[in-house]
Amino acid sequence: MSSNTNPAMTYQLLGKSSLLISKIGFGCMSLQPTQKDFPFLIDQAIDNGINFFDTADLYDAGQNEINIGKAVRTKRNKLIIATKVGNQRRADGTGWDWNPRKKYIIAAAEQSLRRLQTDYIDLYQLHGGTIEDPIDETIEAFELLQEQGKIRHYGISSIRPNVIREYVERSNIVSVMMQYSLVDRRPEEICLQLLQKNNIGVLARGTVAGGLLAGKTATHYLGFSEVEIMTVSKAVQAATPPNSKAVATAIRFVLQQPAITSAVVGVRTEAQLKEVLQAIGDSEISAIALNALKESIRSLFYDQHR
Repeated sequence: MSSNTNPAMTYQLLGKSSLLISKIGFGCMSLQPTQKDFPFLIDQAIDNGINFFDTADLYDAGQNEINIGKAVRTKRNKLIIATKVGNQRRADGTGWDWNPRKKYIIAAAEQSLRRLQTDYIDLYQLHGGTIEDPIDETIEAFELLQEQGKIRHYGISSIRPNVIREYVERSNIVSVMMQYSLVDRRPEEICLQLLQKNNIGVLARGTVAGGLLAGKTATHYLGFSEVEIMTVSKAVQAATPPNSKAVATAIRFVLQQPAITSAVVGVRTEAQLKEVLQAIGDSEISAIALNALKESIRSLFYDQHR
């Protein structure tokens, strides 16, 4: 461990799984395929207590998995590696199509294992999903991979209440990754309570609303006006301790929601990593400040896929 080790990092079991993951997860999508300090940033994250790294076969056409595999190869047994499946790239390179079929998932898992240079994936996630999918067939694929020891646990990445409900009822998912932030509190209406009740972990993404809660110039977001975004951004600044940053407060807000297991944050630079890690060192947001944050912006509700 380096002198940068963060003794404040805390860990939590991911739902009913055996995966003990850091409260801050590293979202690898933000890393660029040719980024020279890719391994350095991964090492810095590990030295600061982050043990959960989330990627997907879709990111950079598999190059993200390859780079992660190289970066963690000598530390693999200490880390929790998550990847995703379901978006099948077209042979002509023009894009991808949704494919939740068993045959494809089984084949894609083999490719991800090869790119990640590992014998097993800790958390294999369906990268989306619709209510029209052959859900039982999809579940069969994950269960088979688990029986074969190629994955330890499986989950889904979805914001759709109707899809989430089906997997809660019909599968052994241990986690759901979904967008959740002070600006996007839609999961509070149905999903968070449902998942907490069933001991299914929640991996929060989009915790800083695309940077809008971290000082980025206000713009329209999820139907909110620039004025509304500016108002909530000011509220976050007001709740931020003198020696901290707004990004840490935005993440802290998410982590104080009891249903959230980990905030998976996209990191591209060392400076961003340091700011993100402050969310662990900062004290909890007081009940009064938390209420002020919530009142700074109206709540949204899912109007589709209910």
